[in-house]
Amino acid sequence: MATPVERQVDSITVYSRAGCHLCELLVEELLPLVRGQLRVDVVDIDSRPDWREAYDTRIPVVEYDSQLVCQYSLDVAAIQGILRKRQLR
Repeated sequence: MATPVERQVDSITVYSRAGCHLCELLVEELLPLVRGQLRVDVVDIDSRPDWREAYDTRIPVVEYDSQLVCQYSLDVAAIQGILRKRQLR
């Protein structure tokens, strides 16, 4: 008997840094919106020089499929749009 193929869970990336209160708030708002639909990868921009240079004063930054979704605060409508498009696939 064939085993069911698991649907791949895409991820959304949040660029953050330790001690960033805005980053923590954004992640707290984002998690319930995407739970069970997208994996949330929170990455510390201070762990890589290229991330630090790109995002230093812009965090938090949210990207999906290598595209900017929002920065500084969560764009709920943009996240909902991503989720709707994924359901149509």
